[in-house]
Amino acid sequence: MTDSHPQARPQTADLADPLYYLANMETVVTWVAGHHADLLTQDECDRLAAFGNLSVSARALLTRMVMRTGELFRLDKFKYPELPDSEARALMELGTRGWLEDNPELTLDDLFRLFTLAELRPAFAATLKSLGHPSGLPKGRMKALLAGEFPDPRPVSKWLGHDRHPVVRLRYMALFDRVRLMFFGNLRQSWSDFVLVELGYQQYETVPLSPRSRAFHDRGDVDCYLVMHQCREQLDAGVAAPDVWGQVPDPADNAWLASRRDRLLLELGRQAERQGEPELALEALAGSHHREARLKQLRLLERMKRFDEAWAIARNWHDQDLSDAEAQGLGRLLKRLSKKVGEPAPPLDDTPVPETFTLILPEPGPVEWLVQQHLTTDECPVVYVENTLINGLFGLLCWEVIFTPMPGAFFHPFHVGPADLTREDFVSRRRDLLEACFRQLDTDAYRDTILTTWRRKQGLANPFVHWQVLSGPLLEMALHCIPPVHLKVLFRRLLANLKEHRSGFPDLIRFVPDHPEPAQRYEMIEVKGPGDRLQDHQRRWLAFFDRQGIAARVCHVRWQEPEFGP
Repeated sequence: MTDSHPQARPQTADLADPLYYLANMETVVTWVAGHHADLLTQDECDRLAAFGNLSVSARALLTRMVMRTGELFRLDKFKYPELPDSEARALMELGTRGWLEDNPELTLDDLFRLFTLAELRPAFAATLKSLGHPSGLPKGRMKALLAGEFPDPRPVSKWLGHDRHPVVRLRYMALFDRVRLMFFGNLRQSWSDFVLVELGYQQYETVPLSPRSRAFHDRGDVDCYLVMHQCREQLDAGVAAPDVWGQVPDPADNAWLASRRDRLLLELGRQAERQGEPELALEALAGSHHREARLKQLRLLERMKRFDEAWAIARNWHDQDLSDAEAQGLGRLLKRLSKKVGEPAPPLDDTPVPETFTLILPEPGPVEWLVQQHLTTDECPVVYVENTLINGLFGLLCWEVIFTPMPGAFFHPFHVGPADLTREDFVSRRRDLLEACFRQLDTDAYRDTILTTWRRKQGLANPFVHWQVLSGPLLEMALHCIPPVHLKVLFRRLLANLKEHRSGFPDLIRFVPDHPEPAQRYEMIEVKGPGDRLQDHQRRWLAFFDRQGIAARVCHVRWQEPEFGP
């Protein structure tokens, strides 16, 4: 990935290097310091520069600490033989340079997390005895009994009466979390997602990055994300939804942050309902523009018996563009609500029954492979493609659009695809570019675009393209047999909900390349073994095929009964 800064492309570490994790951490720190320096304070920039001035052993040990959970560490647990110098020498350097706090105060929770039951029992035996309890209690029970007796933090020597197991606190973890956020674009990914992997096994598209394409426009954007992350962590920890609600930031002008806020409000609404706060749940869901929020809001209104209110919202929503899953859920809800409000339910699209056929095969085995082998002929080859072919054709046609550096789409040089791929505004932000791609389907230009992209981008990571399946002969056959008008409607449905519609395609495609009618040169075949049934997203694709005149069938496989002699 290139950028507007005069820096060399970051290199990936080799796992054969015992300090590969340090090389990857240095890539992260260097990238953030070079691309986001304006979002850091001077003290933070100085501290990152100081990281680079440490010895190799000190940098490596600091990296190991950053990657571990929490800020507190027992020094006797450090065993890193790959360090050029001893752990003790690296620790001394880190302490002298201000990275570590010696002898920090520990809460009771900290103490019980860091030390074993065998180490804790002698220290608290007398206290437990005075409380009328034996010293041989389980760890969790012991901590619960001691919580009221020891509310204040203290150094480990005051807890355990000795300092044989010294503890240090790593300073600047908040800075490393900020660095991790600006590199990944989220705090869901841990350091191990980057630092402990070999990134070189995959080739990445080169995306031109500039300050204009960044998700974070200023330091306030980073702060806003961090506050929302803290809110989500509190919800996950079971904090009362009303307490979290007061901390949720106001709507942001930054579209990328706005989508994150929508997700937070969706989760807050869920938690509020579970905690018996339905009014707060309604307010949170109404404030979220996440695609799942409105249906959850309507179902909650229904459970609260506020049928007229739910009906009015649902009827208005019914007239808007919906994904198949939304339309199905809304249709079922309107049918129920219509009985409560005395109104006729809007007509629902009848779901057609898919065409089926049955094959009786001689012995159990991988059903898709057996059906493929049974049906394929020299004149009509059958290929196992499932979700790879249509997705792959889309990915090749729209490659340049997928890797356009929209704000919040790419954060570093190692993206398989845009970070906003399944976000609600992925399409709307690229609509003009996508329409330009689709106009190629009105001429023969799309064939050259797809084939040229397949040759030029061979092996580069793309969230839609599976190179091991999308061979040249398959691509040529698909472009000959699948009419462009079909590709256009398939791609448009794909974009209606990328999170949902990228899966559910039939297992097999049967090509009939010599058929005189272009629309009859292929058919999709979904394979179901004994006892297997169609899933909802598969039914929706089959219904779509039926509406669009795309040939598709379901093959039910039965095993041939063994023959027994007389």
